[in-house]
Amino acid sequence: MGKPAVVAISLGSNLGDRRAHLDFAVAGLRALLSRARVSAYYETEPVDTPGVQPLFLNAAAVGETSLSARDLLNALRVMEDARQRQRPHPNAPRTLDLDLILFGDAMIDEAGLIVPHPRFRARQFVLEPLAEIAPDLIDPATGKSVAELLKIA
Repeated sequence: MGKPAVVAISLGSNLGDRRAHLDFAVAGLRALLSRARVSAYYETEPVDTPGVQPLFLNAAAVGETSLSARDLLNALRVMEDARQRQRPHPNAPRTLDLDLILFGDAMIDEAGLIVPHPRFRARQFVLEPLAEIAPDLIDPATGKSVAELLKIA
């Protein structure tokens, strides 16, 4: 088995008890990832969402995994489902949203799995918490660090 991949995951919630949903995800991620680090929680305005939605609570987690990217994504979906995540339409309000942002230096483009996450470079609500815990993490698509990406977001 190869060296564990360093992964970055974005956490968000804007329905129900947002803090409880994120706390649940953090506990799950700490069990799933080794050397897990988690940012503070940030309250943010909804971005690219239809209609008026409640404020989000966002965070980021970084850790190491020996899982494949697909298996990690599946584990994230199980956590979302445990919090009754509904997907009635794209960008609908959500109890828990877990996005796989980076998976080591992998560049993956498969059905239902694109890494690095295609929109993370322009999303301050992802970059700010990620920069708090892993400013030197490199986006393999651009070669820029998270801290550099945050400056231009």
